[in-house]
Amino acid sequence: MARLKAFERLASQHADIADFLLVYIEEAHPSDGWISTDAPYDIPKHRCLEDRLKAASLMKEESPSCFVVADGMDNSSNAAYGAYFERLYVLLNQKVVYQGRRGPEGYKISELRLWLEQYTKQSSSTVLIEV
Repeated sequence: MARLKAFERLASQHADIADFLLVYIEEAHPSDGWISTDAPYDIPKHRCLEDRLKAASLMKEESPSCFVVADGMDNSSNAAYGAYFERLYVLLNQKVVYQGRRGPEGYKISELRLWLEQYTKQSSSTVLIEV
């Protein structure tokens, strides 16, 4: 969740050409597991969908202008997109047209920004951005 503000800025700057969606997946650093020393929240491992939805609501509080959904407990979105820990995607007409590298090292808002700027020059269609 550390990069939500940068993502939200990008979303607001490109809201005219894209719909942005945050997909909350399995917690990468649960407080009762592999703990991150700089984690701003105390989020234990999700034991049920209610736990995951509660954690997703924290993401919504941090990024109120973005749509937030939660992956199911079967982690099907995470598995389908290889999103663990975090990843940026652009979908256009139900096809992946941009796939960022896996985070945290490969999660680069600047690369997505460049892609969106290039896309804007080429087209006037709306795209869906998923994280």
